[in-house]
Amino acid sequence: MSKYKTSGYKGSCDYSKSEEREGRSCVRYKCGLLNTIQDVLRQRPNWVEVKDDGEWDFNWCDVGWLRENFGHTYMEEHVRINHFRNHYELTRKNLMVKNLKRYQKNLERDMGRTEASRCDFFPCTFALPSEYHLFVEEFNRSPGSTWIMKPVAKSQGKGIFLFRKLKDIMDWKKDGTRSEEQKDAAQVESYVAQRYIENPYLINGRKFDLRVYVLVTSYVPLKAWLYRDGFARFSSTRFSLSSIDDKYMHLTNVSVQKTAPDYDPEKGCKWQMQQLRRYLTAKHGREMVETLFKEMDNIFVRSLQSVQKVIINDKHCFELYGYDILLDQNLKPWLIEVNASPSHTPSSQEDYEMKCRLLEDTLNVVDMERRLTGKEKRVGGYDLMWNDGPVYREDVNLQTSGSSCFTANTHLGCVNDREKQLRQLLKPFPYQKKM
Repeated sequence: MSKYKTSGYKGSCDYSKSEEREGRSCVRYKCGLLNTIQDVLRQRPNWVEVKDDGEWDFNWCDVGWLRENFGHTYMEEHVRINHFRNHYELTRKNLMVKNLKRYQKNLERDMGRTEASRCDFFPCTFALPSEYHLFVEEFNRSPGSTWIMKPVAKSQGKGIFLFRKLKDIMDWKKDGTRSEEQKDAAQVESYVAQRYIENPYLINGRKFDLRVYVLVTSYVPLKAWLYRDGFARFSSTRFSLSSIDDKYMHLTNVSVQKTAPDYDPEKGCKWQMQQLRRYLTAKHGREMVETLFKEMDNIFVRSLQSVQKVIINDKHCFELYGYDILLDQNLKPWLIEVNASPSHTPSSQEDYEMKCRLLEDTLNVVDMERRLTGKEKRVGGYDLMWNDGPVYREDVNLQTSGSSCFTANTHLGCVNDREKQLRQLLKPFPYQKKM
């Protein structure tokens, strides 16, 4: 159980096959993780945890369990699980870039360079060792540039380092000159070399990236939801290119920053997305910030479309992705990576409450209780942004004498009045306030 405060209760019920067909009064769940999701599941009314080999309706598993068990598990019609079988097509760094490059090439062939240019949102990246010679050619075109090396299947900043000379990669391969962390990274079969964003947008001299949550409930057709909340993760050290060895300066992962000598566990190193949006709007104006957030919407949709034909779609599956976005000083968003298991471990009370809301609403969208009609454009803090095509909201433009216009149904960083919305949405069913 988390050390952070929450409220709610654990339900209990009897379960029968007839209830399964006619609408269950109870949901049996299994959870292989010990963090915020466990707290949220235990508080959900009429959800009961099953242990070991007990039959379950809902499984929030880690990717290791999925790899070992998915192909050997029979799942009835109503059963749901929190990963697609080959989610790694988007969440492994090398495969993500491979799929994006292929998608961009197909767009250029079918629709021209202008349309393909809308996929120009990921840094120049090469999979090593398979693309080593291509990497060297690009590296030699811009001597002195900074590159970043990342193991393809690790997270939390493990094994990452910056370099400016090819010999640094050669040194990294030699046991005698590697740090322990780099030796650990060497065990990974592949890694990527990515051009480092040398002009990141800074606030108070510090670099940050954005964590944004996208929920996919189907790939065929593609149906994706964008969560209103998210956060910016800041480095604890003022940014400078004069040193490329200071991980507290260049890596914004909380797992890295919390080991910094001056890290404050109460304050953490995060801004909520609403706070960041207000800051950017005050500094750059509403129009420029609206453009920025539309460009981020484009990243989410295009990246999902890039893997739509290769992901094994399964009606039992859904996926909560954690997108990592970096802004440069021109307010251009760059896709750094996509996480299949974004951390739900809180760094503060505020962070815990935000992640509880996120996870509760994820369960509301998945709708094991069958309370939704399937036509909703909003559920709690989630806004439906793609449903086999763009989803729009109708806004009234007062500047044009009350005429209406259609804009994307996304509200990232806007007010999240989820409790009010849920009370209205789930009116026929009692909704218990959690936070």
